[in-house]
Amino acid sequence: MAPKQKILLATAVAALFSLLIFILFSDNGLADFLTLKSERDRLRHENAALRQENMRLYRTIERLKNDPAYIESVARRELGMIKKEELIFKPKRIETDQKQRRAKE
Repeated sequence: MAPKQKILLATAVAALFSLLIFILFSDNGLADFLTLKSERDRLRHENAALRQENMRLYRTIERLKNDPAYIESVARRELGMIKKEELIFKPKRIETDQKQRRAKE
């Protein structure tokens, strides 16, 4: 191989190596590509979760608009409401009664 060809081959290899380094580590290189790809996947997963949450909330809204039994159950559960003529029985806690008796003695 002639010295001129060796110099040309070495220059071509150096240029290809420089191009490879540039592709891998530049602002729009492979490292950024992989980062953007993982970010895209994370956002897709987050969007799917938000879609499910939106559907759940939509169903809840529809039930609150149209289902009196559901409205009643929410009022009972979250607001502690009761119907007229309902009685609430609160059992005494034995542990509390025993502690109070000991404190009095």
